[in-house]
This record gives sequence, structure tokens and C-alpha cells, in this order.
Amino acid sequence: MLERISISSSRRNEMVSITSKVAQVIKKSGVKEGLCIVYVPHTTAGVTINEDADPSVKTDILNKLSDVIPHSWRYQHMEGNSDAHIKASIIGSSVTIIIENGKPVLGTWQGIFFCEFDGPRTRTVYIKVIGNK
Repeated sequence: MLERISISSSRRNEMVSITSKVAQVIKKSGVKEGLCIVYVPHTTAGVTINEDADPSVKTDILNKLSDVIPHSWRYQHMEGNSDAHIKASIIGSSVTIIIENGKPVLGTWQGIFFCEFDGPRTRTVYIKVIGNK
């Protein structure tokens, strides 16, 4: 099963929790044991798994990425979003989650985040569920 969802960001750099949306797609698929692949088909956005209990973790991640990869620098790319391309490459475009008993296997504090680096925008995320019902 392949599902496409839309995510809207409100800031240039933002981490949006999509954990509940991924869990809904897994439930809808009826798969009890398998894998879920979350894929972002954009060159200035990504997806990651990290702590979803304390919002300051998202802030720290975004701040450190911006410290290391500033918006303005001597970039060659003329569209003004080179930092977003670099951040997306570091974060990555996909994550794979194990499905057990019809639910995503995540640590106690973990969540799945869509990472926007060139917003605000409306983006697409693909969720592929593979496994046994």
C-alpha cells in the first residue's frame, strides 16, 4: 500500500511531527507485521526520527543546523536556498520503521518528523507499507 499525504509548514525551518499520520496509514493498511517506509520527494526537505516529548529538542536541532549551515554564505547555487539543500542531504529523504502488531515500533520518546528547510510550503510525503496482514 502506498499513501500520499500533504504537510504544510509555517516557517522556513521547521520540524513537523507526522507520527500519528504514519500510524493511521499503517492501521488503514491492515498490515500486522512488516515495514513502513516514509519518503520525502523534495530536495529541500527531509524526514527523521528523534525525540517527540520535549519540543526544545526540535529547536536545538534546527538551531544547530542553522549555525553550521547558515542561510547566507558564499553559495554558488543562485536560488537562495543552498542551505536548505545541504540540510536536507544531511537529514535524509527517508526512514524505515518496523511494524509489529499493526503499530510502528518506536522508542518511548521517538517520533517521526517531516523536516522543512525552505518553507513555508505545502509538501508531499509518501508512506509505503509492506508486510503481512
